[in-house]
Amino acid sequence: MKKLNNQDGFTLIELIMVMIILGILSAVAIPRYLETITKAEEASEDAVVSNIGVALENYGVHKLIDSGRAIWPDNPFDALKDKPQTYTDDGTNADTDNEWTFVDGDPAYITHQRSDNSRWKWEYDAGVNTGTDADTTGFLGNRESLSSGN
Repeated sequence: MKKLNNQDGFTLIELIMVMIILGILSAVAIPRYLETITKAEEASEDAVVSNIGVALENYGVHKLIDSGRAIWPDNPFDALKDKPQTYTDDGTNADTDNEWTFVDGDPAYITHQRSDNSRWKWEYDAGVNTGTDADTTGFLGNRESLSSGN
């Protein structure tokens, strides 16, 4: 009777080939995953800032109806019905993941920190609201990098 040569398990070369294939897949997948996270955080920021912009316009219209002047609040988050859950009113730059803050200064700006610890800002100006012809409307700027020195 002929004895069959049964091998249990994998050879070393087969295991090495599987490890090489997994390495190639992870080398491609991990950067794409990180890029997806960055794009998702940008989209989330855009949604919050867009919501703030719409709320500021709505606030201005209500003030125009009430007082005859379209004014914006000193703190742009005051125009929102529901502030972001991670909003803090400590008046300093965002310093924890997903934190939103408003820094009142010259210039004033909104800050946000992403999960990769990068920080971003949007300049904010409520405008001049003195009740004279010199009044100006508010301004909400575009996203800019907030350097660690600020």
